[in-house]
Amino acid sequence: MKTLKLFALAFAILSITACAQKTTAPENVVKAFSQKFPDAQSVKWNKENESEWEAEFKMDSEEYSANFSTDGVWMETEYEIEQSAIPANVKQTLDSEFADFEIEGAEISETSEDTVYEFALEKGEQKMEVAIAPDGIVKKKEVKTEKED
Repeated sequence: MKTLKLFALAFAILSITACAQKTTAPENVVKAFSQKFPDAQSVKWNKENESEWEAEFKMDSEEYSANFSTDGVWMETEYEIEQSAIPANVKQTLDSEFADFEIEGAEISETSEDTVYEFALEKGEQKMEVAIAPDGIVKKKEVKTEKED
């Protein structure tokens, strides 16, 4: 019994230590990030998959995330916005095409190709993710299942 308790304690200590370790992105990714976001603070790195790294950071008192390829190429930046910051064209599309939905979250997604406003919408049990271009054109509309939440 005493051996089992010691084993459980050692396992718990190792688990906590493993979780506390920081993930460090490759030097070329960190350098590309620093060049794109020189004013970033409190940067935390996560490996998204085999070919992509994500930095979560603060800038101008706002929370951001930015994704870079393992080659150090910037892919996307996202940051939350207040509903009051939604442009008129985008608001008009939301009001006309998604009138019965409540906005649960709003953010801007910037890539080298375009910028879109992304929304998490909800109507009762139905959840949806929508991306709308600044001109009000719907770029993506995806109904979320309970498992995807």
